[in-house]
Amino acid sequence: MARMVDTAKTTSAQQLGSIIKSVRDIMRKDKGLNGDMDRLPMLTWLLFLKFLDDKEQEDEVAALLDPGQKYRPAIAAPYRWRDWAAHEDGLSGEQLIAFINHDEVTSATGEQIKGLFKYLRELEATPGLERRAVIANVFQGTINRMVSGYLLRDCINQINKVHFTSRDEIHTLGHLYESMLREMRDAAGDGGEFYTPRAVVRMMVTALDPRLGERVLDPACGTGGFLVEAYNHLEDQAKTNDDVAILKDRSIFGGEAKPLPYMLGQMNLLLHGLDAPQIDYGNALRFDLSQIGEGERMEVILTNPPFGGEEERGIQGNFPHKTSETALLFMQLIMRKLRMQPRQGCGPARAAVVVPNGTLFGDGVAARIKQDLLEQFNLHTIVRLPNGVFAPYTSIPTNVLFFARGGPTEAIWYYEQPLPAGRKNYSKTKPIQFEEFADLLAWWPNRAENDQAWRVDVEQIRANGFNLDVKNPNAAQDIAHLPPEQLVADILVKEARITELMHEIQQLLAEGLE
Repeated sequence: MARMVDTAKTTSAQQLGSIIKSVRDIMRKDKGLNGDMDRLPMLTWLLFLKFLDDKEQEDEVAALLDPGQKYRPAIAAPYRWRDWAAHEDGLSGEQLIAFINHDEVTSATGEQIKGLFKYLRELEATPGLERRAVIANVFQGTINRMVSGYLLRDCINQINKVHFTSRDEIHTLGHLYESMLREMRDAAGDGGEFYTPRAVVRMMVTALDPRLGERVLDPACGTGGFLVEAYNHLEDQAKTNDDVAILKDRSIFGGEAKPLPYMLGQMNLLLHGLDAPQIDYGNALRFDLSQIGEGERMEVILTNPPFGGEEERGIQGNFPHKTSETALLFMQLIMRKLRMQPRQGCGPARAAVVVPNGTLFGDGVAARIKQDLLEQFNLHTIVRLPNGVFAPYTSIPTNVLFFARGGPTEAIWYYEQPLPAGRKNYSKTKPIQFEEFADLLAWWPNRAENDQAWRVDVEQIRANGFNLDVKNPNAAQDIAHLPPEQLVADILVKEARITELMHEIQQLLAEGLE
C-alpha cells in the first residue's frame, strides 16, 4: 500500500544539513560521478521527485477532506516516489538502475512497462495538470550517472528522511540548496556565464520594483536567481487568493538553454513556492525578433545575459543588427521584449541588464544597438559596479543598465558603486553585500550629483560615437596609483574588445568570400 505523508514529521535545519552531507558523501563513492558538477544534478532530480510526491500526497489528503475538490496526480503509479523509493528495502542494485535508465523494464507483476526516465520525459500537460510539462522538461536533459544501484539506494534512503511538509522546512532546504548552487557556480565560471551575486540581484529588483500584475522575465535565467528574488518581492504584495493566483500563474517567466541550469532553476523556484515555473527550455535567441508581438512582451525584464560567447549564423539571422556576440544579441532581444503600451494598472515596461564594460564603449554593431537604445528607450541610469564583484569568475568590470519604454533618452545618470572603506576587492569568501547598496537606493528616487553620481546629456554621448563609458568626473583618476586588480581588469577589457573586433573582421572576410 502506498505510504501517505506524515505531516507531523519535521526536519530541522541541522538535520537537513546532515542529510544532504550524508547523500553527497555516499555519492563520492560512486565511480560514475566526477565532482560536484555530476553530484549536484543527481541530488537535484532525487530531491525534485521526493518534493513532488510529498506535495501530491498533501493535495490528495486535501481533496479527501473537501468533497468539491478532485485530486489528479501528475505522476501515476508505479512511478511515484512512494511506489519505488519510499521503502528502505525497495528496489536496489541492478534492478534499481534498470528501472531508472532503461526504456522498458519488467514490473513486479511481470508485465512490460516503461522505465522511470522514459515515462517522465513523455508526460504531457493537460488542463489542471500543467505541472506535467514542467516534469517532462526537467527530465529531458537529466541523466542518471550513478553506476551502483546499492549506493543509489543508500542515497534514496537518506533523502527519505527529508519531509517537505511545512513552508519553513521548504525554505530551510531552499537556503541549503542555494549554498550548493554557489558551489556549482565555483566550477561554472566559463564561457561568459557568471552567476550574479545575490546582493546585486536584490539591488536590481529593488530598484525596478516589480508590481503585482506585471510580468517579470529573465530570458537567460540560469539557476533562477533573478526570478526567485522577483517572486519574493511580489509575494509580499499578494494579500488575497486572487493575488496569489496572479503571482503563481501570470507573473514569473524565464528561459534557459542548458539542461543543468534549467533543472536547477526549476528546483530552486519550486523550493521557494512557485508550483509550476514557466521556464522556456531552449535558446531565447532562437526566435525571429520581427515576429515577437505585443502579446509576448513583458513589463519587467531582469537579467545577466551571457557575454563573450558566439552564436551561429542561423541565430544571427533573427536580429536586425547581426553579430556573433551573445551579449549584443541579448540586448536586442530585451529591447524587443519590453511591452510598448502599458497594461492597465501597470507602469512603463522597464529593464535592468548586467553588461560588461566592452558593451559601453563598443563601436560598430555595438554602437548601432546603443543608438537604438537611446532613441527608442529612456536609458536613465547606469550603475557602475566595483571591480571584483564577479570574483573569482572574472575581473572584467561590469555595469547595470536601467532603461524603460518612453524614450528617447535625454540624459543618463551614472552611479559609481564604491568598494567599502578599507576593502581592495571582493572574493568568493567575502562577496558584495546588499547593505552596501543602501546609499544608491536612498539616492535613487531623489537624485543629485555627488562623489558617486553624475549626469551626462545624451548629446555628449551621441557626439562621442555612442560611447557610454563615461568616467566619473567627480573622482580623481591617477593611473599610477590604481590597484593592480583594476589595471589588470582594464587590460582584460581591452583584450576582450580586440577579440570581438577580430571575430567581426573574420566574419566580414568569410561573407566576402561566399
